[in-house]
Amino acid sequence: MQRDKKVLIVGAGLCGSLLAIRMAQRGYQVEVHERLPDMRKTPLAGGRSINLALSDRGLKAIKSAGFKEEILEECIGMEGRMIHDMDCKERFSKYSGREGEQINSVSRTGLNITLLDKADEFDNVKIHFNSKCQHIDLDNAIGHFLDEDGKEVKIKADAILGTDGAGSVVRKSMMERTPELLFNFSQNFLRSGYKELEIPATKGGGYRIEKNALHIWPRGKFMMIALPNLDGSFTVTMFHPYEGEGGFNTLDTAEKVTTFFKEYYPDSLQHFPNLVEEYFENPVGMLGTIKCYPWQAFGKTLIMGDAAHAIVPFYGQGMNASFEDVRIFDETLNECDDDLEKAFKIFQDNRVNNANAIADLAVDNFYEMQDKVSDEIFIRKRTIEMKLEQTYPDYYSKYSLVTFQEDLSYEEAMVRGRKQDKLLLQICAAADWDKIPLENIYKQVKKLKV
Repeated sequence: MQRDKKVLIVGAGLCGSLLAIRMAQRGYQVEVHERLPDMRKTPLAGGRSINLALSDRGLKAIKSAGFKEEILEECIGMEGRMIHDMDCKERFSKYSGREGEQINSVSRTGLNITLLDKADEFDNVKIHFNSKCQHIDLDNAIGHFLDEDGKEVKIKADAILGTDGAGSVVRKSMMERTPELLFNFSQNFLRSGYKELEIPATKGGGYRIEKNALHIWPRGKFMMIALPNLDGSFTVTMFHPYEGEGGFNTLDTAEKVTTFFKEYYPDSLQHFPNLVEEYFENPVGMLGTIKCYPWQAFGKTLIMGDAAHAIVPFYGQGMNASFEDVRIFDETLNECDDDLEKAFKIFQDNRVNNANAIADLAVDNFYEMQDKVSDEIFIRKRTIEMKLEQTYPDYYSKYSLVTFQEDLSYEEAMVRGRKQDKLLLQICAAADWDKIPLENIYKQVKKLKV
């Protein structure tokens, strides 16, 4: 137990809250500072949540903290994608050919509140809200904050853990020391943004569309997805370009919005009683990827989660990757006998390539979801993948490698998955693709060198 050591965590979002719990369980004195108000007391601004898909990697991290089953009670299982075509036809595509493999829709706010409540149960955790980080003294492990009254507060710790999101002040403090740290940083935005809408529950509290599915309306240059909520509603997210056809800046009148939905999302229109109001009330969010290195500075400060590797949401792995960070860091502390400086360096070097891999896969899946899921060759590939998974227990599609193989690194999942995809797409492009024996395809896959 590390009761003589204090860690300062900057950011009480999903990653920071779970990290606070695990560090408290290890016996550290934990102090958390969050720039926003306590979401349990002050409702946060709407329109920017993007409902989350909790899958095996995230669940494994939560299980290590001891409350997996409690979290699952807040989730709705989604067994696959319900694809809505332009002609109002629906096609269900399972995520896996194996029984019981699913992802789980969960409220970002609801999950964060549960984690904060769990953190509050520990006597060795103190959480300060409305505390804005201004700067980190990396040499001395001191955090500089402004409290809700505008008073400057300095917090000294043995180590500082930055989980303060894509706009991380902790990371910026590290970037200011670029000559010494040789700090590399990249930020890339998609030319598309997102806007949230809601499909409300029926008057009786039921679901207007299939409950246990992630709904997707793929339209080439843009798309819309919907994830279920426990109250019968769906959180719907439009992923559209800013300009041009379907662009958020183009759809600038009520008439244009209504006309557009009638043409491109016709089967959804009946489920949006407040479409126009929500469209113009809710903001447009940006979609970007952040990569950086190093993640630690001078053995006293470490960043993880979105602060180290923000990704776009199209593999449903942003939260899962952040939770996996917490689990891997916890395991690294075990290996290092809680030598924080040693653990920081080992953790970053073991983790950075995996974070970069899932970031790249998420961008790939953006184009796949909005364009390829209705493509004939892609549909053929999914047909073969399902048969392979149903027939051969050791076969996993690229999606399954990432989503349901929580003990496999993201980097290995990417390399294996991309090679499999290339082979299967070549097979599916052939006119006689459906006459090739499944066993022959399986043998070709097994010969692939990873």
